[in-house]
Amino acid sequence: MEEKNNTFSDENRFERLHQYACNPENFWPQLREQIQNLPVVFHEIIKSGGVVWTDSVFFVSDNPGKNDGTEGLKGGGITTSELISLIRQAKHTIDIQSPYLITTEVGQKLFKEAVARGVKIRILTNSLASTDNTEAFAGYQKNRKELLQTGVEIYEFRPDASERVKIATGALQKKLNYTPVFGLHAKSMIVDGNITVVGTFNLDPRSANLNTECFAVIYSRQVANGVLKGMEEEYKPENSWHTTLNFNPDSYVSKTKRVKTFTKKIIPKDIL
Repeated sequence: MEEKNNTFSDENRFERLHQYACNPENFWPQLREQIQNLPVVFHEIIKSGGVVWTDSVFFVSDNPGKNDGTEGLKGGGITTSELISLIRQAKHTIDIQSPYLITTEVGQKLFKEAVARGVKIRILTNSLASTDNTEAFAGYQKNRKELLQTGVEIYEFRPDASERVKIATGALQKKLNYTPVFGLHAKSMIVDGNITVVGTFNLDPRSANLNTECFAVIYSRQVANGVLKGMEEEYKPENSWHTTLNFNPDSYVSKTKRVKTFTKKIIPKDIL
């Protein structure tokens, strides 16, 4: 019996995606123009003083397939260990952006210990109104109260954040007859106003134990100030809700979405 060619075999499963990405016709004209002008733009950035030169940059990456199954859905990884170390070293402040915020007892203990030694922790994540990942939000919702009780401050991004008007400009926005709902997808952390972490790591068990993640750790107060400036803008009431033990913005979405999210709480957090 002749073996049929498998279009989605390991050898060619990404080929169609690669061909699509290589075709400039598939890019929005505004993006094509920006890509073509990149050499000029980069030169202008250098002239403006917007480029920060520093020798203190480290790239941290997990080994591919970091979970070999011997520890089930646990096990951690290189990136997980590095983040834990940075949080334990914090002396004054920790500011975090993560689209998903699903904490375990380990994470809650880590934050509680940091707060107990005087570290102010602020975390910006998506609200139910700004996310379409109800599974992940249900995982966050399960332990939101416990996380707040550790002393962490939580801000949930608004779908109508005023920041979106500044960002959604140009040809694409002119074509749309509405302003799109905005959600947070940044994954970054600032420690003591001096250390910046930017990469792929979400605050959830999947990033901690399953996914191959990576990030850059930058030791530069100038870089940290720049990233923190953007975070401070997003903490403002016009861009996010300040969630407390007495208030959360879940009621700002439809009853249907709230019920749908509630039913997802049966999903084990270890796979989220």
